[in-house]
Order: sequence, then structure tokens, then C-alpha cells
Amino acid sequence: MHELSLCLALMEQVESIAAQHGARRVESISLRIGPLSGVEPVLLENAFPLAATGTVAEGARLEISRSDVVVVCSQCSARSTVLPNRLVCGVCGDFRTRLESGDEMLLASLELIDVSPPPGDPEGAGPES
Repeated sequence: MHELSLCLALMEQVESIAAQHGARRVESISLRIGPLSGVEPVLLENAFPLAATGTVAEGARLEISRSDVVVVCSQCSARSTVLPNRLVCGVCGDFRTRLESGDEMLLASLELIDVSPPPGDPEGAGPES
């Protein structure tokens, strides 16, 4: 299952970020997935609890939003939101376009809890001005 390996890689990234911020737990994970990414969101949601078991994200909420397919025309320079199976310019109809978004799977945000202050900042006051 392709989505399980993606979830396992995602957990590595989430654990690294949580450790950088001293978080003991992750409350929610937000992903942005494009229709051309090759990722099936339903399968990703099903694989997530298994991949998260034993990590700081165990029990976390997985939120997935879909991104649009956006192309930029090489002829008229227009930026168009298009259908995944029709990557032509929405303005002039030319087929010579460059994909700007729609093929990504991005970690958009994490909600961390039980965050401890960084070393040297016992009050969590941040850097001095």
C-alpha cells in the first residue's frame, strides 16, 4: 500500500518537527493534496492510524484539504485553475502550459501540545529585544 509508506514518511517528518519544538504530542496534522499527486486521500486516512501508532501523533486528527490544479500558459502568461484531465490555458486555450500546483502532497500545519520552552528560555519568553 503506497499510502502507508507515505504515512510512515510523514510520521518521521512530524516527529522531527515535534522534537524541534519540544512537543510531547501532536493534536492535529493538516495536509494539502492535489488531484495529480497520485495519493488517494481515503487510503491515506485509513493508513494514518497504523502509521501514527507509537508516535507523538498517535490519536492525532488528520485533516486533508484538496488543492486545485493550476497551470500557467507559456503563450499568454495567464494563470488558470483547470480540470485534472484538461491542462490547457483557461484564457486562450493553448496546450503549452506549466503545472503550478495540483501534484503536491504538503504538510500544511501541525498543532502541537505539551510544548516545553527551548533550552536557555525557561520562561518561554522568547528572544530578548
